[in-house]
Amino acid sequence: MESAPEESFLSHLIELRDRLIRALLAIAIVFVCLFPWAKELYALLAQPLLATLPKGGQMIATDVVGVFLVPMKVALMVAFLIALPYVLYQAWAFIAPGLYAHEKKLALPLVAASVLLFFVGMAFAYFLVFPTVFGFMAKVAPEGVAWMTDIEKYLSFVMTTFIAFGVTFEVPVIVIVLVKVGIVELATLREWRSYVIVGAFVIAAIFTPPDVISQLMLAIPLCLLFELGLLMARFVTRPAVEESAQIEQKL
Repeated sequence: MESAPEESFLSHLIELRDRLIRALLAIAIVFVCLFPWAKELYALLAQPLLATLPKGGQMIATDVVGVFLVPMKVALMVAFLIALPYVLYQAWAFIAPGLYAHEKKLALPLVAASVLLFFVGMAFAYFLVFPTVFGFMAKVAPEGVAWMTDIEKYLSFVMTTFIAFGVTFEVPVIVIVLVKVGIVELATLREWRSYVIVGAFVIAAIFTPPDVISQLMLAIPLCLLFELGLLMARFVTRPAVEESAQIEQKL
C-alpha cells in the first residue's frame, strides 16, 4: 500500500515524458517538411522591411553561417506555431484528468482563446506595426546613409516584437482568469485603470524600438484590450451565493 503513491507518481512522470516526446516529434516532423522552403519563409518574414528599403537595398549577413542558421530558425518557429494545437492537446490531455468538470469548461475555451489572441497579436505586428515602423525609419534615415540590417538582428527584433504583441493580446484572458479565480475583484481592476494606462506605456517603451509610433501601437491596444477584458469579465463573474452553493455541494 505504501508503494501506491510512488507508483502513481512514476506513472505520471512516464505519461509526461511520452506526451513531451509526442509534442517534440510533431514539431520535428513539421520542421522537416518546411526545411526545403526555409529561405522562402525568411523572405516572407523579411518582406515588411524589404518593401521599405530604397530601390536596390538589401539585408546583410555578418556571420559566416548566418545565411543558413537564420532561415532554419524561422522554419523552426513556423513549425512550432503549426504544431502548437497538437502540443496544447498533449498538455491538455495530461492535466485534464485532474480538473473538475467546471474547471474543464473554463480552461478549454480560455486556452483556445489564448492561442487565437496570440496569433492575432503576431498578425497585428506583421501587417500593421512592421510596415509603419520600417516606413518611419526609412524616412528619418540621414541622407547618404545606407540603411541595412543584419538578418540575425532582424530576426531577434521580429521575435521580440511578436512576443510583445502576442502577450499584449492575452490581456483579456488574463483579466478574466484573475476575476474568475477570485484573485482580484472586478471593481478593483477598474480602480487600477489609471495605473494600467501608465504601465502600458512603460511596457511599450521597454519592448518596442525607441520611436513614438511603435510605442503607441503597443500601448493603445494594451489599454483597449484591458477594457475589453473588464467588459468580458462581467459575464463570467458569478454571485457569491452561487459560489457558496457549489462549494456546499462538493462538501
